[in-house]
Amino acid sequence: MSMSTRLQIVMSAAEVASLRQVARRAGLTVSEWARRALRAARDSQVGPSPASRLEALDRALRCGHPTGDIDEMLADIERGRDLH
Repeated sequence: MSMSTRLQIVMSAAEVASLRQVARRAGLTVSEWARRALRAARDSQVGPSPASRLEALDRALRCGHPTGDIDEMLADIERGRDLH
């Protein structure tokens, strides 16, 4: 069983009242509403999972885009750099 840790956030009385209203409308306690909001914020910052990255790579590889010989492509890149 994992241990819980208390998180204290200093807010104005008006902010707390507003959060209480929002939580009440959602049928949640303020604590549960805050936990869900914090998890959602954290998850939005994490980025794609390794599985979703692999899925995106698989989709890209199935597209059948034309490619060239790697040595030829690298030479083209170098020639392009010489133009600047």
